[in-house]
Amino acid sequence: QFNGYAGSLFSSGPYEKDDEEADAIYAALDKRMDERRKERREQREKEEIEKYRMERPKIQQQFSDLKRKLAEVTEEEWLSIPEVGDARNKRQRNPRYEKLTPVPDSFFAKHLQSGENHTTVDPRQTQFGGLNTPYPGGLNTPYPGGMTPGLMTPGTGELDMRKIGQARNTLMDMRLSQVSDSVSGQTVVDPKGYLTDLNSMIPTHGGDINDIKKARLLLKSVRETNPHHPPAWIASARLEEVTGKLQVARNLIMKGTEMCPKSEDVWLEAARLQPGDTAKAVVAQAVRHLPQSVRIYIRAAELETDIRAKKRVLRKALEHVPNSVRLWKAAVELEEPEDARIMLSRAVECCPTSVELWLALARLETYENARKVLNKARENIPTDRHIWITAAKLEEANGNTQMVEKIIDRAITSLRANGVEINREQWIQDAEECDKAGSVATCQAIMRAVIGIGIEEEDRKHTWMEDADSCVAHNALECARAIYAYALQVFPSKKSVWLRAAYFEKNHGTRESLEALLQRAVAHCPKAEVLWLMGAKSKWLAGDVPAARSILALAFQANPNSEEIWLAAVKLESENNEYERARRLLAKARSSAPTARVFMKSVKLEWVLGNIAAAQELCEEALKHYEDFPKLWMMKGQIEEQKELVEKAREAYNQGLKKCPHSIPLWLLLSRLEEKVGQLTRARAILEKSRLKNPKNPDLWLESVRLEYRAGLKNIANTLMAKALQECPNSGILWSEAIFLEARPQRKTKSVDALKKCEHDPHVLLAVAKLFWSERKITKAREWFHRTVKIDSDLGDAWAFFYKFELQHGTEEQQEEVRKRCENAEPRHGELWCDVSKDIENWQKKIGEILVLVAAKLKNTF
Repeated sequence: QFNGYAGSLFSSGPYEKDDEEADAIYAALDKRMDERRKERREQREKEEIEKYRMERPKIQQQFSDLKRKLAEVTEEEWLSIPEVGDARNKRQRNPRYEKLTPVPDSFFAKHLQSGENHTTVDPRQTQFGGLNTPYPGGLNTPYPGGMTPGLMTPGTGELDMRKIGQARNTLMDMRLSQVSDSVSGQTVVDPKGYLTDLNSMIPTHGGDINDIKKARLLLKSVRETNPHHPPAWIASARLEEVTGKLQVARNLIMKGTEMCPKSEDVWLEAARLQPGDTAKAVVAQAVRHLPQSVRIYIRAAELETDIRAKKRVLRKALEHVPNSVRLWKAAVELEEPEDARIMLSRAVECCPTSVELWLALARLETYENARKVLNKARENIPTDRHIWITAAKLEEANGNTQMVEKIIDRAITSLRANGVEINREQWIQDAEECDKAGSVATCQAIMRAVIGIGIEEEDRKHTWMEDADSCVAHNALECARAIYAYALQVFPSKKSVWLRAAYFEKNHGTRESLEALLQRAVAHCPKAEVLWLMGAKSKWLAGDVPAARSILALAFQANPNSEEIWLAAVKLESENNEYERARRLLAKARSSAPTARVFMKSVKLEWVLGNIAAAQELCEEALKHYEDFPKLWMMKGQIEEQKELVEKAREAYNQGLKKCPHSIPLWLLLSRLEEKVGQLTRARAILEKSRLKNPKNPDLWLESVRLEYRAGLKNIANTLMAKALQECPNSGILWSEAIFLEARPQRKTKSVDALKKCEHDPHVLLAVAKLFWSERKITKAREWFHRTVKIDSDLGDAWAFFYKFELQHGTEEQQEEVRKRCENAEPRHGELWCDVSKDIENWQKKIGEILVLVAAKLKNTF
């Protein structure tokens, strides 16, 4: 019985959301109906199975009565049943596979030299009585032996594969020399590109001969039934062209032009298929039949090789079709500027609605005339924005920048009055084009005019910031600047907008533009410390320390007791070797705005200046107030370590860990102290305890692995690493270490696993770059270094490795580029980086100097 069509009738159509919903509803219905009929169906199936089993019982059931009788068989009867022997023959029982061994050429050559032994008799020998040849006198045979080439006669031992190859090459050379042009002495066929030329000569039709015959028949019937149908003639000609019968194609299309003299396409096809002069004649005929066809005139102009002839054809065409923009454009392109201007002034009279012709004319005219042309253009085409934008550009180019704003505003009012919808995206695109063309005022005026169109009030800030980012991405910096300027007029008290604008100026503007912007910013947002600090830093970097001081003084007035501003002032003084002023500032800060950071900076200043006693005293005082600030305990321990008082350092770290058990650097410092004094077991115990207190912390696991590795216990290190990766499967620093714990052959596989787990982790990317470096794959390594510093420009280690890599394999320009990029990025983190940058001996070093120091410490041990 028929249960319905199971396939989908409309599977070829698109599958949309409403189809999905409909399918879900149908599936639910089917499920519901199925549940209702389930019992009846199961009962029916059971009955059908039973009926089938009765009709066709299993073999097991057929022999069930005999199997029951087996119970009665006695042991003697059982044993007297004969064994079943293997009836197959020996070869079938023990099959041996045939072995086929290829025989070398030398074997054939050897046997050929020994001459052939025939085991059969030639029937001619028996026919002519023994060895009597039918031709008397053996040498008078029509095929004398001397004529057969050596490699054909089997008895000469000359069957050599090399010779066959040489023969083929000789044959090819003969063929090539046949097709060369012997008159001029130049080869028509390029011997090297011979095969590629052959490919290009193969007909491009995909079907076989039968398909072509069918197509011919079909097209013939179409032509006969409807001889005035142009596509039939064109298709027939193209079919013949594709199969290589060019003359047949030409004859067909010419017949087509007789049958369809008013079809533009047929005439154009005929012109295409005919050679040079014949094509010109065809086009001349076409013009007589179709004097208004623009395409035929354009084709006629293309066929002419001489510029004057082209001009003549196009001018003739314009007499017949004066309102064709395409013909005017083609004609103007061939003229000199002065003639082009005269032609364009006539063109705009004939085609007053073509924007391109008006704008082309305006470009060729003088300033005064161009204004008149554009005004006329606006009257004729009141709905096109490009005329207004060109007018604005014209005014800007001639120094009338105050007019630009008015023109753009009038443009929007006028276009709206004429019912044109102002498309914000298009206008922004036009502004970007103006920016690239150098029309800054026009681009800014457009931005100011259209930036607020069609945006909800609550979306304004978000949308404008996105627009600015998009302009920066398109390298339209003036557009972005205009957007920020407009946004700041609307949101003068929004700190985030000022910050975005400041960062934009910092990256793409000049120092003066950044400082001017920041001055306005702090006037509007005096409480935004970061803006004050950016201003002060900009002055300081330019070497203007007094100006930086005065900015910070103003910042103090606006934000009294701000920790950030106190510390910035201290940094400014200490960097410029005004240590006494820095000390006084810190003392003031400690009394008026005491914070843990202020105390920490005070201790650090005394420590780097070598006043260890003062530093310790300050540290003790600070710890009375801020005992839960781990950096103070670290400094206390490190000062004791510097004085080589191991016991006191240990005590400081232990006290610190009681107060701050979750401070990872404190645990690491304590374990390294124990390792330094040779207490490996104690260091191990400390790290285990730290992992219990801070589970799933990759830094602690990494230190444990390295501790074992440094102690020479590589097996334990590998075991620990496996445990670490189980606990922290997405930790980049662990995976990057794991790659280099492996033996060289396994590193690549490990790096693939690492990239799967942490695709965008800078540590893993850095490890892969180092891996390529170790394999001397320089280009790939450089590419991965670039990727690493792009993903995380704050990782100092990556910059150091990159710089070291360029020192070994790069040019001076590449080294300099890495150094500059690193200085701009101002990295602050990274294990090796912090070791150098936090070292008190390097406290006054700049980023570039630290980079060189870190790179010098690196060793290519990987």
